[in-house]
Amino acid sequence: MAEAKPFIPVKYISGIIFSRPDILAEAEARLVDRLGAIDLRSPEFAFALTDYYEKQMGEGLSRVFLSFEELGPPERLSAVKLQTNAWEEEIRVKAGASLRIVNIDPGYLTASALFMATAKDFAHRVALRDGIYAHLELLFTRTGVRYLDWTYPDFRQEGPAEFFRMVRTSYLAQLIANRDRLG
Repeated sequence: MAEAKPFIPVKYISGIIFSRPDILAEAEARLVDRLGAIDLRSPEFAFALTDYYEKQMGEGLSRVFLSFEELGPPERLSAVKLQTNAWEEEIRVKAGASLRIVNIDPGYLTASALFMATAKDFAHRVALRDGIYAHLELLFTRTGVRYLDWTYPDFRQEGPAEFFRMVRTSYLAQLIANRDRLG
């Protein structure tokens, strides 16, 4: 019988969809308070491959991705997603907006894959807890990134894919540097 072993710590990331710099700054500050210092930040990408959020958030949306220096347990993802959902509402109320004005999408990266948290169920998503699911977004191979049928369109662009490869390189270096401590 195989014994269960502790999970290897993961590299937390977050995507933020926004239209105003002050809203991005507010979301980033809250993420830093929860997940620690940002170690990598993507350029801002136009969020224009779908109009999914336009009715709520308006036109001219951008997305930025962040990764966080401190590694953490993968089982924390659902709690982080519940917190970011609450922050979205708090930021909306603080700004006096009638609809959501920011989308904060936490996830984590392992040596082999990128997972994002979602409150939407679908066949390829795994239930975590409290109505939160893990969405397997993409896989890392020796030669790059492998997209899946359900990989979000903006994650398939070269800019985000390059960012995720950079985060993975950073993560692997952290694992090597801390291998004695991590077991």
